[in-house]
This record gives sequence, C-alpha cells and structure tokens, in this order.
Amino acid sequence: MKGKSQIKAGAILSYVAIALNLIAGLLYTPWMKAQIGDGAFGLYTIANSLITLFLVDFGLSTAVSRYVSKYKAEGNQEKINSFLGAIYKLYLIIDAVILIALVVVYFFIDTIHSNFSATELEQFKVIYIISALFAVINFPCVTFNGILNAYEKYIPLKLADIIYRVLLVGVTIITLLLGGGLYGLVTVHAVVGLVIIVYKLIVIGKTTPVKVNFKSHEKGLYKEIFSFSMWTTITVLAQRLILNITPSIITMVTPYEEILVGTEIVTAGAIAAGVFGIVTTLEQYVYSITNAINGMFMPRIATMYEKQGEDADLTPLLMKVGKFQFGLNSLIVVGFFTVGESFIRRWTGPQDIDAYWGLLLICIPSVFYYALQIANTAAIVKKKVYIQAIVTAVVGVINVGLSFVLTHYYGVIGACLSIFIAYTVRVILYLIIYSRVLNINMGKFMLDCYLRMSIPALLSAGAGYLMNYFIASDSWLNIILRGAIIVVVFAGLTYAIGISRQERSAINSYIARIFNKIFKKKTSK
Repeated sequence: MKGKSQIKAGAILSYVAIALNLIAGLLYTPWMKAQIGDGAFGLYTIANSLITLFLVDFGLSTAVSRYVSKYKAEGNQEKINSFLGAIYKLYLIIDAVILIALVVVYFFIDTIHSNFSATELEQFKVIYIISALFAVINFPCVTFNGILNAYEKYIPLKLADIIYRVLLVGVTIITLLLGGGLYGLVTVHAVVGLVIIVYKLIVIGKTTPVKVNFKSHEKGLYKEIFSFSMWTTITVLAQRLILNITPSIITMVTPYEEILVGTEIVTAGAIAAGVFGIVTTLEQYVYSITNAINGMFMPRIATMYEKQGEDADLTPLLMKVGKFQFGLNSLIVVGFFTVGESFIRRWTGPQDIDAYWGLLLICIPSVFYYALQIANTAAIVKKKVYIQAIVTAVVGVINVGLSFVLTHYYGVIGACLSIFIAYTVRVILYLIIYSRVLNINMGKFMLDCYLRMSIPALLSAGAGYLMNYFIASDSWLNIILRGAIIVVVFAGLTYAIGISRQERSAINSYIARIFNKIFKKKTSK
C-alpha cells in the first residue's frame, strides 16, 4: 500500500484505537478496580508512576524518527543501519544505568513509602520487580515506533495499538476471573507488552530493509544525536515532575492511617494514590482525543516558513486550529462539569468523588494550552525547542514545590490544585514568549479565541449547573441524557456567538456540500 493510502488507513485506525481504548477503559477500569480492591489499585498506580520516573530516553526516540526519515529520503540505507547501531548501543548503556537505579530504589522502598502497611510493602515490592523488569526489556524497543513511522508503516503500527488493547483487556479479565489478583494484573501487562514488542520486531524485519550495524563507530554521529536530543531530554525529565511524580508525593505526605475497605485493611496513602489514578486515567482519555491531530500541521508550517521566510504570519492558522481545539476541550470540560460527579459515582463509586474535582482542576488550564498547538509546532519547526524545555522545567519545579504543601493539607485535590497552578503558569509563559519569538498576534488570538469562545463555554456550564439542580438522578440514562443536552446547548451557543460570521458561512457551505453529495448519490440510484 502506498504512502497516502497508508496515511489515510493509519488515521482511521488511529481513531478506531482511541475509540476502543476509551470504551474499553470506561467499562474495564471500574471492574478491574473492584476485582483487585482500592488499595491494590493504588499500589498499581504508584508502582507504574515510580518506574516511569526513570524511563527517560534522552530524546533518542525522537531522534530515531527524525534521522531515519532524513536518511531514507536521501536513499542512504547504509547510514540508517549505522545510525540505528549507534542508537542501540546508547540505549543499552542507558538501560544498564536505569537497571542499577531501579535496583537501588528497590532497597529504599521501605523508606520512600514508610506510610504503607507491612502487607502493602510486600505487595508493592513484588509488582515493582515485575514492572521494573518489563520496563528494562521494553526500553530499547521504544525505537520501533520511530522506525515504522519513518518507513510509513502506519497500518501495522496502529494495528499494534488495537491488538494491545484487545489482548490486555481480554487476558486481564480471564486472569482476574481465575483469581490472579494484583500480581496477575501486573504480569498480564508485562506479557502482553512483550507480545507487541515481538510483533513490531517481526514487522520491521519483514517489511523494511533495516539491518542494524553495531560495528559502526562514527563519533560525529554521536555528537549530532546528542545536540539534537539535549533539549528534548530536559523537557521529558521536567514532564516527569508533574503527573508521574505526584502519586509518590501523595503517599509520602498522607498521614499514616489504616482504613477498613470491605474485608481489606488499606492505608490512607494507597487509597489516595488510587483516586489520583482515576484522575490520570480519565486525563489520558482527554489527552488522546485532543492530540488526535497533533503533528499533522508540521509539514504545512514548515512549507510556510520555507516560502514566506522567518516572518511568516501564522496567526490565521493558529486562530483556525486554536478555536477548534479550544471548542473541543471546552466541550469536554463543560460536559464533565455537568455529568462528571454522577459519572464518577456510577463508574467507580462515591469513594472516588475527589477525582471529579481533581480532573476539572487539571483540565481547565489545558483547554487554553491545547489551543496553542500550532504555536508549539512552529517552535519545533523553528528549532526553538529550548523554549519548551525551559518552560516545562519551570512548571515541573513549581508543581513539585507546591505538591508537598497542598497535598499535605488537601489530599488528592491539593495535588491536583498544584498541577492546576503549574499548568496555568505554563499557558501564561507560552503566551508571553510566543508573542516575542514567533510572528503571531497573541493579543488578537486571546480576544478572538480565548475570550470569545469562553462565553458559550461559561453559559453552557451555567445551563449544566441549573440542569443538575432540577435533575438530580444518577442513573446511566439520566447521565447520557444530560450529556446529550449539554452537547446541543454548547454547539448552539458556539455557533451563535462563539464564531465569526465568516466561520459560520464556511460551516454552512461545508454542510451544504455534504448534503449535496448525499442527495446526488440517492438521485443517481
């Protein structure tokens, strides 16, 4: 299949994977949580977040995608093989360091998580070992996605996501029904992950000419790789100081207290981490929906800079895409504000209600940030990656500092409030910096996008609040009904006052073309 067909099919499969992940997650997560218990779910969340802190690839996965694509365009397969040989040698060295770090952390688990009970510490150490071993094996294999992307193997790449989700849910359900419990859950994640690694390795071996050359010794290549990946590394490290480190902070500052949950005695820290796990699970769904088109505008922006020079005006493009992203994320936030509390009660139970406020706190500033997608991409095209690295580092440090204080006083909501403040600072910094380093009229953007699009969002939120006041039922039918109503209200208000006359005209023309095509097909039959 040719490149364009691969892209179209890959895009379709990408949305299928997102839909499948969303549906499976919404149905599977509460069932899985009920099967293993609140405390075990909290331990599972903490173990994953702690190990993820050490899985920093120093921007090498991004380098693989960029350089393999570059050498492929030049028709230099020998250079690709040598480059991959150099990359894998670097990965193996880093992997060894990560393994040593994970072993050292293992011996300090009792100190790091002193608020755990003896039983929880024993369970945590077992799942830590299983997860850490898989992480070490998987780490060098993150390059596979970059290789498949560079060779435009979008269909097998996206199929891997679908296969992973289907296998993971299916095998986990069977394992838990057979009494596998927490250990079975973690083992299934590792085994299914290994299956996908083997699948990608087979695809690369059979469909690409890649033959890794480990004998290559090009010092200039290492210098080029490190110069490219340095700022990406800082960004990745700083990102770990937000969502990934928070579960560990929660368990460290939550006062020790044993709580009886059903027939299980659980510590308050493990329960709190589990609630934050619900927040991050839902946040990942929002992120996947929002970033479905991420990166698609990079070729267009690069072309604009090439044809118009460094002073190319990206304001119209930022306005167009930004308003769409702002509207999409506003709808998600307003919808969750309206039905989220009822949804959490029905989905995982009233004991997790703090997740409702926590997700709102994290997602509200993200509405403004995701609207800057074009500006973020332009910064990468113009090689201003250092800006994103510095901003992310500042945001990460702010979050860590505030998390210890706010989590101590306000628990999970305090942790999410810390992220809310850090994310708000991120938006403000980007607006100031991008207005100076990119040729974008940020004042106009804030007025026409942020201010104008906020009006229908706030009015819809008000309508949702009134609807909840008069309709208090938490039944699934009621939740779906209220959600549908708020979507219609939001869409109507956005169409009426959120967009300009020209934008309404463009939408009307697009809808008219669709109807014309439909009626023409019916007439031809």
